[in-house]
Amino acid sequence: MSSVTELLHTKYPLVQAPMNWATDARFVAAVANAGALGVLGPNAGLSEMVHGSSAHERQLQAQLDQVRTLTDQPIGINVVLEPDPAPHMNSTLEVAFANGLRYFAVVGEPDQAVYRRIKDHGGVILARPLTPTVANAKAAEAYGADILVATGYDEGGILPQHFQGTFTVVPTMADAVSIPVLAAGGINDARGVRAALVLGAQGVYVGTRFLVTAEAPAAKETLLAGSYDQVDLVSHDQRSLMTPGAKQLAARFKETNDGRAIDQIIAQRGGMLPGLRLGQVDDNIISTNTGLDLIKHGGTVAELVEELMEGIK
Repeated sequence: MSSVTELLHTKYPLVQAPMNWATDARFVAAVANAGALGVLGPNAGLSEMVHGSSAHERQLQAQLDQVRTLTDQPIGINVVLEPDPAPHMNSTLEVAFANGLRYFAVVGEPDQAVYRRIKDHGGVILARPLTPTVANAKAAEAYGADILVATGYDEGGILPQHFQGTFTVVPTMADAVSIPVLAAGGINDARGVRAALVLGAQGVYVGTRFLVTAEAPAAKETLLAGSYDQVDLVSHDQRSLMTPGAKQLAARFKETNDGRAIDQIIAQRGGMLPGLRLGQVDDNIISTNTGLDLIKHGGTVAELVEELMEGIK
């Protein structure tokens, strides 16, 4: 088995999760320069919606151009698997291929055809099924994934549709496949990293903890002021810090148990853009993992990477 650092050509076995609306060139370059894999996420560098494949491609190209002025280290790109005709996914892949990117954080159920396209362009696949199972882990490996991301219910973002915590999922996935596994979900300090490695992971995939760093384009002050007792579900697959808007959605969810309707409301309001990216909390949500009490300070990306990787080679 190749190690994570050998596959990614990074100093540390650490990947920054490609969070929707919450990445940009400066942030991703800072992660790369600190020795981890920085990954451009959906809507990277944007603070408002853009529509159409051409506009999306121009924005992504501009971000890649800017990254290359800030770092010569490897970076990755997020690919969200979509059914045909998949205009967003295909435009992301075409821009990535044209720029010679090698590292693809691929989200969704394993898709053999998409994996093959990436491998045909010399890509390294970090496969992240939204709800990891033994079956989809084995499928991802069989289709050519190089690394598997084992995501537990502790995570922020779109939640797995099971209630297994990170430290249940990680050893299960590590036993199921022969490729390296990254632990994801609720990892906010070096203790979480070390525990994940003991349980069979070869590295970690971290999102929420990066949001409060100086370089992250996110509402970091709100997150730093929060605590776990202020976090609740707003739908079956989303949780939020209890902003004024999130409190209303959480109450409606408890009353109706209609998570799909609430997900539609969140999407209509711009998803994570207004709350997480712009700090407009009155009507919107701020996604977080379950370990918010462990996030006590911000600091720079470089300081966080060194803190997480303390004692890790």
